[in-house]
Amino acid sequence: MQTIQSQGIDIPRLGLGTFRMPGGDAQPVVESAIALGYRHIDTAAMYENEAAVGAAIAASGVKRSELFVTTKVWHDQLAPDALRRAFETSLNKLRLDHVDLYLVHWPARDMDMAATLEALMRLRADGLVKGIGVCNFNLPMIRKAVDEIGAPLAVHQVEYHPFLSQQPMLAYLRSHGIALTAYAPLAQGRAAADETLAAIGRKHGATGAQVAIAWLLDQPNVLAIPKAARKESQQANLEALTIRLDDEDRRSIAALPKDQRLVRPPFAPDWDAASA
Repeated sequence: MQTIQSQGIDIPRLGLGTFRMPGGDAQPVVESAIALGYRHIDTAAMYENEAAVGAAIAASGVKRSELFVTTKVWHDQLAPDALRRAFETSLNKLRLDHVDLYLVHWPARDMDMAATLEALMRLRADGLVKGIGVCNFNLPMIRKAVDEIGAPLAVHQVEYHPFLSQQPMLAYLRSHGIALTAYAPLAQGRAAADETLAAIGRKHGATGAQVAIAWLLDQPNVLAIPKAARKESQQANLEALTIRLDDEDRRSIAALPKDQRLVRPPFAPDWDAASA
């Protein structure tokens, strides 16, 4: 599995997303993925499946040092003391002595960003996390976190797929050596149904969904964490790593509409905010 290095940690470029796999539903899914060769598992306190992920890791027999585990703190737990308690709860559920990456899941409108990021940095300094990062920050927020506060972010996790541009964000992250993790990389099923992606897939003996993953991983500094509950889907996503797109493929994908943001909860930041 190819990795990206960011802030001194090596992150497998393809991971398994576990959103909407609550409770015990996640355990057999994660066990299957690890058996197939996945080494990057992405969970979150909000997913309510950290205990199942931990059980799957314990049952896998794979050395802890070979696995990369990401979890996240919810936006109502961003005060430093609350964040520390949330982290300890997640760590206990996962049955681990550290996590590889700990992320702010969503920004909160009233958060003290500096205090929140300093709490993350303390976890890192204490050896409880190897890397820290954020999710769903807009560009002004990322600039504040990095340029003003100086947080050593390893990752920014955002919605990214062939139907949504992240070019300004990518340019900023690349200039600062920060990896972008693409969630919803299959655009909630739209990639599989898109004729442009399907046509490219036929050329490569692949599916449209596999082309979407290949397109993401074709880009420097980009990771992807597609959700895949079925073993067949997990295997298909792994096989996307072997697809080599050509310039014609890239031009066809570039021509697709890039304004389809699918994840818009009421607490989301202003995605259209320009950089200061």
